[in-house]
Amino acid sequence: MELKKLSREQLEYLLTDFAKRWLAHDGLWFQQAEQAHGMEEAIRLDAGAWEKFTVLEARRIMDFLGLEERGGLDALKKALQYRMYSLINRQEIVEEGDDKIIFKMNDCRVQAARRRKNLPEFPCRPVGLVEYSGFAATIDSRIETRCLYCPPEEHPKDSYCAWEFILKR
Repeated sequence: MELKKLSREQLEYLLTDFAKRWLAHDGLWFQQAEQAHGMEEAIRLDAGAWEKFTVLEARRIMDFLGLEERGGLDALKKALQYRMYSLINRQEIVEEGDDKIIFKMNDCRVQAARRRKNLPEFPCRPVGLVEYSGFAATIDSRIETRCLYCPPEEHPKDSYCAWEFILKR
C-alpha cells in the first residue's frame, strides 16, 4: 500500500474505515460465539479477549503518544481519544475536579446498529467493566474505575454508558 500517495482526506477516510472494519469483525465474532454457545458464554469469552486487548491497546497508545506510566487522569484523557472506536463513536470527557473524570459514550455504533435491526441493546456492562478498568489501570495503576450506567441498565437518551475514573493518591 502506498500511503504516502494518499491525500489527508483519503488517510482520514481510511483510518475511519479501518475502525469500522475492526468493529464489524468484533461484532461478527461475537454473534458467532453467541449462536454457538449462548449469550452468557459469548460475554464471558468477549470479556476474556477484552481483558488482554485493552492492555495491549493502552500500551500501544502510550507508546504512540509518549505517555509516561502513572501519568494520571491527564494521560487517561489523552489516551481515551486514541482508542480504536474513538473515530466512529461520539464520546465526551467531563472533568470533575483534579481527581475525577467522567467518560461518556454518547453515540455507540454497536448499539445504533442493534437499534437499526430492531434488536435489544447489547448488555455490554460486564465487558465494559473489564475493558475500561483494564485500560485505565494500564495508563495509571492508581486509577479506579466505576460504571455509572451501561446497558442492560437504564441510561439517558443522550448517552449509552458512563464511566467514572478516580485517581487515588
